[in-house]
Amino acid sequence: MTDEFDDMYETFKALLDAFPPSESVKRLEQFGIGPDIVQHIRERHEQQTIRIKELEEPHAVVLGNRDTWYTGPQAKDKCWPAIAELLRKDDWPQPAIRSLDDSSTRVVSLLNHPKEKAFSTRGLVVGYVQSGKTTNFTSVMAKAADRGYKLFIVLAGIHNGLRRQTQARLVQQLVEPNPSMWSQLTGLEKDFTPQENPASYFGKSNKTRVLCVVKKNATVLRKLARWLEKASDYLEDCPALIIDDEADQATVATKSINPLILDIMGSLPKSAYVGYTASPFANLLIDPSAKDLYPEDFVVNLPKPGGHFGTEVLFGRYALDGEDPEQVDDGHDMIRSVPEDDVPCVRPGTRADIEGFEPVITDTLRRAVEYFWLVTAARRVRGTGNPHSTMLIHTSVNTAVHNSFKRPLEHLREQSARSLVDSGFLSRLRDLWEQETGRVPAEDFGETKVPFEQLVPELPGVLGSCRVIMDNSSSENRLDYENGQVVAIAVGGNTLSRGLTLEGLSVSYFVRAVSAYDTLLQMGRWFGFRNGYADLPRIWMTDELAEWFRHLATVETEMRRDIDIYMTEDETPLTFAVRLRTHPALRVTAAAKMRNAVTAASSYGGKRIQTHYFHTNADWLRRNIEAARDLVTASAANAVRVEERSAEGRYIFRDVPHNVVTDFLTTYRFHEKSPENDADLIVDYIRKRVATAGSLGRWNVAIVGNPSGENDFTFAPGVTVGRNVRARLGDATNPSPDFADIKTLMSRRDAAVDLDGDTAKLTEKGIMDMRRAKLPDTGLLVLYPIDKVSEPSPSKKLRASLNAEEHVIGVGLVFPEPWDKDSEVEKYISADLSNVWIEEEDYSLLDSEDA
Repeated sequence: MTDEFDDMYETFKALLDAFPPSESVKRLEQFGIGPDIVQHIRERHEQQTIRIKELEEPHAVVLGNRDTWYTGPQAKDKCWPAIAELLRKDDWPQPAIRSLDDSSTRVVSLLNHPKEKAFSTRGLVVGYVQSGKTTNFTSVMAKAADRGYKLFIVLAGIHNGLRRQTQARLVQQLVEPNPSMWSQLTGLEKDFTPQENPASYFGKSNKTRVLCVVKKNATVLRKLARWLEKASDYLEDCPALIIDDEADQATVATKSINPLILDIMGSLPKSAYVGYTASPFANLLIDPSAKDLYPEDFVVNLPKPGGHFGTEVLFGRYALDGEDPEQVDDGHDMIRSVPEDDVPCVRPGTRADIEGFEPVITDTLRRAVEYFWLVTAARRVRGTGNPHSTMLIHTSVNTAVHNSFKRPLEHLREQSARSLVDSGFLSRLRDLWEQETGRVPAEDFGETKVPFEQLVPELPGVLGSCRVIMDNSSSENRLDYENGQVVAIAVGGNTLSRGLTLEGLSVSYFVRAVSAYDTLLQMGRWFGFRNGYADLPRIWMTDELAEWFRHLATVETEMRRDIDIYMTEDETPLTFAVRLRTHPALRVTAAAKMRNAVTAASSYGGKRIQTHYFHTNADWLRRNIEAARDLVTASAANAVRVEERSAEGRYIFRDVPHNVVTDFLTTYRFHEKSPENDADLIVDYIRKRVATAGSLGRWNVAIVGNPSGENDFTFAPGVTVGRNVRARLGDATNPSPDFADIKTLMSRRDAAVDLDGDTAKLTEKGIMDMRRAKLPDTGLLVLYPIDKVSEPSPSKKLRASLNAEEHVIGVGLVFPEPWDKDSEVEKYISADLSNVWIEEEDYSLLDSEDA
């Protein structure tokens, strides 16, 4: 009988997907099907919906009462199978197509059923920069079209280039495979212009799906809104899907665009709004209680595709709470340092300097351009992957500055072409190629290094075909990948900084001043896929920018982890508030978009924090040495017990009064780029715990040195240990002045230095659990004397010697997890959800935007 039931289910599966659940049951009963069989068919259908809900990826936070009606593609579908076939022809591997199928199915399952009488849905899909978001929303549109959605409005950024690129992609993947199914309101060269008789598109006699791809431009959206109003009598049965590409741009907190999008949704009785973005910071700070575009129905985390170059892959990141810092990768050795002295040569210092500005081809810019030509030659030798090759130069948003690069870059190209017969020039290129391929071995990416001798015959053709293109809002000659192979050095600003794909991008030179996370992340056009040349991309930027991207990689990972955690904790988009870690020199998003943000909270309880940024000047370091020696002297005088484990390079002073620790924290200097190491907040936290919970009144103070006993450092009489080696991140040939980032100071083992018993095999969580059991109210402070030279081991290719003017004192702090709900003090911001976090005093964030 089971087989018969299964056959019945397959027969009526299309009917179940064609109507909302309650109506589909009525339809089955109208067919004369008995209640037992109806019940079995419903159970089978529920099993399918559960499978969709429980897909391993993507992760989603969903408003609890949403029915999952869509159970995946059917044999009769036309739009999605056509996309899948196109992807197979483009050599997409089957696992990638399967992942796209699953993730787009999950998004469609969260939309309303098109046969419902009325609905207004708001959702958000969080992807990665240049990770295939367009392909995902195109697949969502295809599946929605296969099930009966009628009108598809795609809001494609604010620039013509991105709108045109999006229109071309949708025509290729949706319209051309099934032309009779679609009517288009926009074309490649034209944004929306009102059509005659709008009712003809939506009347019952017209069965086609309607596609409209528009810029987020007030004039265009106003025309569309008025046109839809004229068709209002025919929109009752017109389920509409609005895809907002780059949903954090122009949509949030704008006086013109935001109300117009809401007006368009208001004119559609059946509308589903789905925002797509890789930088959802602004979207998650919208007031959830306002009649706005907060994603109240669902938030979906798209899975990271295999082979994708994202922020963390390129820049590394810092450890999150509960992670072992030793297991967090530094990223690939693909970032090259632009000295601060070079910046005025390629970007005007002030607005007044723009007029008459002439850029200088600095050593770093020349090196970047020459490496781009070598990469292009190497890719021609390999003959695989994307046929195009692009270099990005982004120093300013000003079009006059862009245009000023044309003459010097073309002069460099012509001079280099003539020098290809010069043995000295070729020798310099050889040295550059050997250095770069030595720092990033091709074998690490499954590629084979191209010998320099094979590049030389390709170089004349590379330089001969290389164009210098100014791509901005005022230029006539723009990037165009549709008319043959492109080799281009593209100089631009905002038109190249969001959404637009730079085909075959291999080298970037980026010194643009920015002030917000979302702006910074979206400018990273170097993120994406590099099939066939994954070993070759390089980015030239200032050390400060590289550090900002590393911080941003940490913010991204933490944000996505929060969304995943909320999914498992049965939260809904209306009750969760994603924390966004702050930075002293960057805003999370534009000030107008942060109106509904609060300074949020995260307790230090149960956390381990550590110093990894340091100044390298002698005065700053000597003050910290003095503070550390005062701490050790006071600890020795006030400790209940002192343990000397000099063979291990360790000392422990047990049960030190908390005021000894707070006195140290007020005199020790934390680097100003370390928002998590705010001495005032930490001291306030300790004092509050002591006063309200009787916890953290006593501390263990430990010293962790090098057990080899070499290069001694003396803290106090009888307290001497060997100095530790902590090399810094960065380029040994171009060290940052007065700044070092060692990334990791404290090992997991060090967090257990004052615990008795075998802790070597414990995880981070295991150590914190043991601390809670054995030392529930005792904090741990660890001092690290670091050798001022600290040469890296040969295997650490992303490290350089510390080269400080004095020895460095690192500090680690481990806080016990409170037994009761603790007050929270670490700096984050979140949406203003009063039931989630208390509000802290505000703090200043610097604004260096040059737009």
